[in-house]
Amino acid sequence: MYFKFTFCPIILLLWASLSFAQNVNVVIHGAASIAKTDDNFVCVTLDWWPAEKCDYNQCPWGKAGILNLDLRYGELINAIKAFNPLRIKVGGSLQDNVVYKVGEVSSCPNFMKREDSLLGFSQGCLSMERWDQLNRFFNHTGVKLTFGLNALFGRNESQTEKGLWIGDWQPQNTRDFMQYTISKGYKVDSYEFGNQLSGSGMGEKVDAKQYGKDVIVLKNLVKELYTHPETQPKVLGPSGFYEEKWFNTFLEVSGQGIVDGLTHHIYNLGPGDDPNMMNKILDPSYLNQVSQTYKGVSDVVNKFRPQLGAWVSESGGALNGGSKDVSRTFAD
Repeated sequence: MYFKFTFCPIILLLWASLSFAQNVNVVIHGAASIAKTDDNFVCVTLDWWPAEKCDYNQCPWGKAGILNLDLRYGELINAIKAFNPLRIKVGGSLQDNVVYKVGEVSSCPNFMKREDSLLGFSQGCLSMERWDQLNRFFNHTGVKLTFGLNALFGRNESQTEKGLWIGDWQPQNTRDFMQYTISKGYKVDSYEFGNQLSGSGMGEKVDAKQYGKDVIVLKNLVKELYTHPETQPKVLGPSGFYEEKWFNTFLEVSGQGIVDGLTHHIYNLGPGDDPNMMNKILDPSYLNQVSQTYKGVSDVVNKFRPQLGAWVSESGGALNGGSKDVSRTFAD
């Protein structure tokens, strides 16, 4: 999803104490509009997390992960249809640890808890049977699909710098996956390269120059396999937290015409175990600070390619599944 610098009315919500019975009159002057959202503003991420993903003495994911979500659930289907169209991003934290069971890949392991692996889980797998099921679901609900690709495939973790992954990205598994997707006629609006590997990363990272070189490889792969420009998926990246120097270098190396949407993530409330979470979420001045992050991304876009969109491809307030003391309350 992305934002436009055009204008329309915005409604301000006033909070009043529930402790007193009071009548409050709210007057909205719609003449001075200050912002407008694009038709693709609303976006939902289907994440890879298994039910065993737990933080802060809670395990909130249950059966909501991509591999075990009940795709026949009527209320879910109706909710998605109600947005019409809704952009769904298949991706998230573990996407750089997912292989696609197609081509030369014969085994298809399940995610298993393992402390010495990426984000505490072993490698997982997307079978083509599950991919078929997901696409039937997408076609039935009419969603616009963004698929997050594994950007660590073929790399090795550095022996000298913890969390840094080095070497060229190997595109063969992605090539086989795309060829299968094309052969089935599945519609993909965009491919997003990697997840939270930019800057300092979230425990794992890739150098900006290397990332820029690899996204060129991805763009060329998309052009090769999707031969008709009108059906060619967009290439998005880097899908991580904004750091000015890293983003600048990434776009300098990749150059113009490669990345169709510059994506970044916003979790401006910090980790979900912050004891000050309630104060943050009720403080407009604190929440407004995130506008500076978006301005930074927009400035980078305008510097390197004005027509390149600045996208927020993931946003959830608090890191690690939300805040156990706030996310299920009215304050959220």
